[in-house]
Amino acid sequence: MHLIQFTDAAGQRAVGATEDGVTRVVNGAASVYALAIEAADSGKSLADVVAAKGLGATVDREALARDGKLLAPIDHPDAAHLHVTGTGLTHLGSASTRDAMHKSDAAAAEAPLTDSMKMFRMGLEGGKPKPGEVGVQPEWFYKGNGFAVAAPGAPIPSPAFAKDAGEEPEVAGIYVIGKNGQPFRVGFAIGNEFSDHVTERVNYLFLAHSKLRFCSFGPELRVGELPRKVEGTSRIVRDGKVIWEKPFLSGEEYMSHTIANLEYHHFKYALFRQPGDVHVHMFGTATLSFADGIKTEPGDVFEISESQFGLPLRNTVAWDAAETVTVTQL
Repeated sequence: MHLIQFTDAAGQRAVGATEDGVTRVVNGAASVYALAIEAADSGKSLADVVAAKGLGATVDREALARDGKLLAPIDHPDAAHLHVTGTGLTHLGSASTRDAMHKSDAAAAEAPLTDSMKMFRMGLEGGKPKPGEVGVQPEWFYKGNGFAVAAPGAPIPSPAFAKDAGEEPEVAGIYVIGKNGQPFRVGFAIGNEFSDHVTERVNYLFLAHSKLRFCSFGPELRVGELPRKVEGTSRIVRDGKVIWEKPFLSGEEYMSHTIANLEYHHFKYALFRQPGDVHVHMFGTATLSFADGIKTEPGDVFEISESQFGLPLRNTVAWDAAETVTVTQL
């Protein structure tokens, strides 16, 4: 089952459930968040909660996408209580791109191990522990909250001070925290983690700055386990023409960590187990247009697709106007 959130013809929020290729309205549901919290607090599965609500009229997902009616597949009534985080260097092949970004030509000649390569090797050696054991912790970063989420189909704004506006096609895990502080996985979605790779390349200690950008995920939330193989396509369209296209691979078949290990090292912090919160956790990628010398421009369209996740995720590139920020003494 896949879930979407959208604005209906009356301008009201609605939830749709897709099964066997047909999308129908979930009766009486205005948010996936409410459905997920009901499931978490009642001890029922999300599928059972949806089934109990019942399904109504059919809707055309593609028409909703064309008309700009799709919302992120989960949000929170208070956007500050939706946390967007992520992990890097988790995918086979991801280290080479990052290593090249952080290594100068002179350093390359001497071929020392960068910190990125060291972290990647740690994942290869200890990122897939046996059941009951704890594996090595991954690279982790904070990206923002619900105020930094662009809806599917909407522009992804980049701040005027940014040096780069680059896509990162990833799988995102979607979670809610139950009333007793128990994390519950709602499902998975395709995500565009979107980063400033030029800023990151200056110094890897700027990684935290480079990640404080908008992102997007969805449009569909896949309920259930993540397929072991996620094999999609990431492309950039400019003036109606594809200027860059490349496959992206995810799922544990192509990762150096298990999903369970990444989840453990995120939710081991009590900070991230506050009842009622939503977490969107990006699992990393090995595919970047930046690595192929692409520099995006305003109006470019990111398109990330994978058939197991339904509709493609599309967003345009936008740049914010410059602003002056000052601090006022109280």
